[in-house]
Amino acid sequence: TKVNSPQTNGICERFRKTILQEFYQIAFGKNLYTDLESLQRDLDEWVMYYNEQRTHQGKMCSGRTPLVTLEDGKQIWKEKFVG
Repeated sequence: TKVNSPQTNGICERFRKTILQEFYQIAFGKNLYTDLESLQRDLDEWVMYYNEQRTHQGKMCSGRTPLVTLEDGKQIWKEKFVG
């Protein structure tokens, strides 16, 4: 897909904007990272928060976290296709 084209890759572009606004701008405003490991640790913690605690308003999540949405979807898929 074309770079920076939300109309062709909206989900990825939205995540890119979210991670920039909610993680990088805040993290670099509060911390002076001296090594990549510290930055990676903080990013990993933020991604866990993003997936497990932060509710999302997107079409599929409807106010749930992505993890809950995934778990619900797996159950629906099992009921529909496995029986």
